[in-house]
Amino acid sequence: MALLQDLASRLAIPGLPDWTGLLALLLLLLVGLAYLLMPFSVFGLKGRLDSIEAQLDELQGELRLVSMRLADAPRRSSAAAEDWMDLPPVQPEPVRQPSWPQPARRGRAEPRLD
Repeated sequence: MALLQDLASRLAIPGLPDWTGLLALLLLLLVGLAYLLMPFSVFGLKGRLDSIEAQLDELQGELRLVSMRLADAPRRSSAAAEDWMDLPPVQPEPVRQPSWPQPARRGRAEPRLD
């Protein structure tokens, strides 16, 4: 009993009786337990999960259909080597001279500070 009184005094809300903190803790635990035990359909998740499951089944069926269609398709032989076309040779671009004359370089390129 002393343990319960000690817990109640620790949880006491200032200005209210000592038992209010314990009652608030009990209510929070009860609400938490209700959320844990509540079925998903209450939140509206069950309908969404059912629609996602239906979409997944539909996608799996389409994948099976595509894989069966690919398995039945005739395989290409080594015709890829016959279909290959060589690209025309690339000619290098001619080197163009600049339209303005290059300044003659004499010795140093830095400006003089004398």
